[in-house]
Amino acid sequence: MKKLFIILMITSQFLFASEYVLDNTHSNVGFSIKHLMISNVKGNFKSYDADLEFDEKTKQITKLIATIDTNSIDTGIQKRDNHLKSPDFFDVQKFPTIKFKLTATTKHYISGNLTMHGVTKKIKLKNTIHGVIKDMQGNLRVGFTLEGDINRKDFGLIWNKVLESGGFVVGDNVKIVIDIEAIEL
Repeated sequence: MKKLFIILMITSQFLFASEYVLDNTHSNVGFSIKHLMISNVKGNFKSYDADLEFDEKTKQITKLIATIDTNSIDTGIQKRDNHLKSPDFFDVQKFPTIKFKLTATTKHYISGNLTMHGVTKKIKLKNTIHGVIKDMQGNLRVGFTLEGDINRKDFGLIWNKVLESGGFVVGDNVKIVIDIEAIEL
């Protein structure tokens, strides 16, 4: 009886989750990384999609399966973007997507499997829910930010050059900042 009660509690936790579709015009998948050890280069991916469920009652993401088109990388400098698309970094011909699949969620964090450059690793992202609101057309919307850090070398992105003065051209730590606005289906 105790096991049945626990199973009912777990499954009922997700009964109020609704499916959402990304509002890509009000969302951003961004990153930043050290350049020459003295500054941060920022960029984002222009093309991405996600299968998303959000529970308004618990204010938690209950499902997130995301796909990012690596060829859509944009740092504002075409020459740099072309290098990032090359086999030195993302190798977009061989690895056209980055994927994330949620495996666990708490009030302030989500965990999941990130697959990039053919390598899958578990990552943890801080999850800040900004709110749920009805828009002018009566649609329910949710806004949230996911933030975290990964080591690019863990995913096989190892290209670098040593600087004459010491240090490297590209840092290892990548800061991820994903701002999402989604509309309930």
